[in-house]
Amino acid sequence: MNLFTPKAKLTVKEITLFALLGAIMFCGDIFLEVFPNIHLVGVLTVVYTIVFRVKALIPIYLYVFITLLLNGFGFWSLPYLYLWLILWIIVIILPKNMPVWLQWFVYPFVCMLHGLSFGILYAPAHAIMFGLNFEGIKAWIISGLGFDVLHAVGNLAGGLLIIPLASLLRTLKKQIKI
Repeated sequence: MNLFTPKAKLTVKEITLFALLGAIMFCGDIFLEVFPNIHLVGVLTVVYTIVFRVKALIPIYLYVFITLLLNGFGFWSLPYLYLWLILWIIVIILPKNMPVWLQWFVYPFVCMLHGLSFGILYAPAHAIMFGLNFEGIKAWIISGLGFDVLHAVGNLAGGLLIIPLASLLRTLKKQIKI
């Protein structure tokens, strides 16, 4: 399905649900802000992608827009435009009909790897913005590695919620007939 064709019009129910899902991502991020690099944004990105596939980009980028709007634009803003897209792409290319027992391992693992690679994924934008050479990029990544490990552990733990949340969201989707 191509989001940019007339056939891909969103219903009022979808607009409402996607707005709510984007707000849930933002509120969850704010709620867990007291813990460094621990949040459910990656988990919810995976869940939304499993359930809504291409349309998952709507709540994901609503989250990004709300975050940028309310937190302001800074050096961290540019990577936010592609960080969640990378995770979305990885989940999209995974097989849709993966056995559930395998999903319990694959999705948390992908979520964990995304958290672990966060500093590396940030590096290109920082290299451009701050004029870092390869040594500067390497030093920047190494200095943030502890936070990336913490991020990975948080994503792995949160990743255990992916299958139950996806199941719950599928049930909701059927009940509201989306």
